[in-house]
Amino acid sequence: MNDNQKKAVIRFAAVFLLIAAGFVAILVKIAITQTVERDDLMKIAARQKSKDYAIEPNRGNIYDCTGRLLAGSAPTYNIYMDTRVQALHENKGKLFNTYIDSVSVALSEFFADRTAQEYKRYIQQGYNTGNGRLRLYPKRLTYSEMKAVQQMPLFNKGKLKSGLIIESNYQRIKPFGSLASRSIGNIFGNNGKGISGLEMAYDEVLHGKEGEMGTHTVEGYTISQVNREAVDGMDIVTTLDANLQDIVESNLRSTLVSLDADWGCCILMETHTGEVKAISNLGKHDDVYVEDKNYAVTKVEPGSTFKTYALMAALDDGKISLDDTLSTNNGHWVYTDPKRPISDAHRYNHPITVKQALAASSNVALAKIVTHAYEKKAEKFVSKLDKMGVRDSIPFDIPGTNLPYIEVPKDGETLARMAFGYYVELPPVYSLMFYNAIANNGKMIRPFMVKEIQRNGETIKRFGTSTVASSVCKSSTLKDIRSCLEAVVWDNDYGTASISPWGQKKAQSDIVHIAGKTGTARILENGKYSSRYHRIAFCGYFPMEDPKYTCICVRSEERRVG
Repeated sequence: MNDNQKKAVIRFAAVFLLIAAGFVAILVKIAITQTVERDDLMKIAARQKSKDYAIEPNRGNIYDCTGRLLAGSAPTYNIYMDTRVQALHENKGKLFNTYIDSVSVALSEFFADRTAQEYKRYIQQGYNTGNGRLRLYPKRLTYSEMKAVQQMPLFNKGKLKSGLIIESNYQRIKPFGSLASRSIGNIFGNNGKGISGLEMAYDEVLHGKEGEMGTHTVEGYTISQVNREAVDGMDIVTTLDANLQDIVESNLRSTLVSLDADWGCCILMETHTGEVKAISNLGKHDDVYVEDKNYAVTKVEPGSTFKTYALMAALDDGKISLDDTLSTNNGHWVYTDPKRPISDAHRYNHPITVKQALAASSNVALAKIVTHAYEKKAEKFVSKLDKMGVRDSIPFDIPGTNLPYIEVPKDGETLARMAFGYYVELPPVYSLMFYNAIANNGKMIRPFMVKEIQRNGETIKRFGTSTVASSVCKSSTLKDIRSCLEAVVWDNDYGTASISPWGQKKAQSDIVHIAGKTGTARILENGKYSSRYHRIAFCGYFPMEDPKYTCICVRSEERRVG
């Protein structure tokens, strides 16, 4: 072995011995850790805590079409004190002892819920016991109150020295109060899921995405770290107009109060766009009317407003013409069952035209028209309604919107009563859509309530007019129907919405010409149609010469009929 080989062996041996020594040292350290230091390390580990918290995103706002806030989240704050922070315990608690009196006085003077001495004892006790979340004030603070606390003695030195903890919460507010409250909807808690209305329909958009924060506590010191930033919710811009909403709701409320009605709803929609400009739902609770239920999307028997549907079907199928005359049997007609005569509120002992029949809202006339046209082939009547788009399912922005209920009648009596709005059920928003098609030159469009989704003022998605049916009937039929709806309001001899027997104008206006149809339906009570409870409706459009708006109002009330 030469000298170079000997030197190589020596170097190899030295490296090997060093590695072996290091390995032995590691084994020794492991042994010491598992035996001698085990108890101390276990105590330290027990004091170490790690926990992940969800960071709630800020929920998006809901605006009206002019940018006014309809629903938004306002921040509130809870304040705590972590009495364990190191700075408060250094130099035998010099910082804490220096400011305990002055901060107690400041808290007492600001909140006035405890004396300064009570605050001092409360904070001192928390300091002695090592309270990490000492609640300084039981109620939530506004932003200005929170800033005032931050300027108090000790707390103005910051979180790391004072231990002041400020937690923000967001409370959902509606600046316009009850206006469209049910349609706007509510959320669970202050930042939970939407449980009704637009808050529910657009919950995923409004809520945003949660973030995550990890906290690690070691030897009394807490370190916080954001693992994932929260993504705030986006805003939605509705079609609602707060000014029109106020007009609609205040008038609906005053009407319900004056009539002592059980509930009522009203929807105002732009004729050519389908934008819902106002929607109100009011129900009586302890003699006070509140937004309690979405009546506008709940199906009910429409009563006489359905006569327009029936007449349109017969006219479009060529079964009748407006100038045809028929007898209403002085307002009393037996079709097949003597025990179930069909009667009219307005009785005529002379023949009337089809146009006059709709204007007068004659049950007898419409029952005769429909049974004559579709007797023993009722399926053709329902099929015609389908072609008119009456049973089409539309996606409306309010969750829980009912679908229409219209089935092929099994007997002639049912068919006869379907002609004037019984044995069928429609949500008011569907009736609005149908009458709007009449106003919109036959084109049926979907009512909608949300125009845009925005993030930081920038439009992310835009919604617009969508067509349900390009035409609900022939142009000649449409002309006839519009003529009939004008007569309902402006024919002073027959129109049910023209002038009362006492000379009072009903739907007539010197400012704008209105066309539409009245509707009255008895309500089922204990399985029978009551003579006490009625549902009253009017659906129409204005100005009738060139419609801009379509509106439906429905109210349910108890009354005696003479």
